Amino acid sequence: MTTSDAVPAAGGASAAWCDRCGEAAAAGPHDACAAARVLEPPRFCAHCRRRMKVQVLPVGWAAVCVEHGEIQG
Repeated sequence: MTTSDAVPAAGGASAAWCDRCGEAAAAGPHDACAAARVLEPPRFCAHCRRRMKVQVLPVGWAAVCVEHGEIQG
């Protein structure tokens, strides 16, 4: 996987880690993760690989990394 093929973080920027499975973005194709992320929130921080606190709301979701803050979708 090249840098241009990296798994995008929830914010849209390329990241070092898959935000669904927590494995390295360059470890291989994450097609199943990308398909699942259409319907579910991220579980891991794409920048530091920490497990995030996720809250699913009727209007979306919020995920919080203790190091990088909150993202919403």
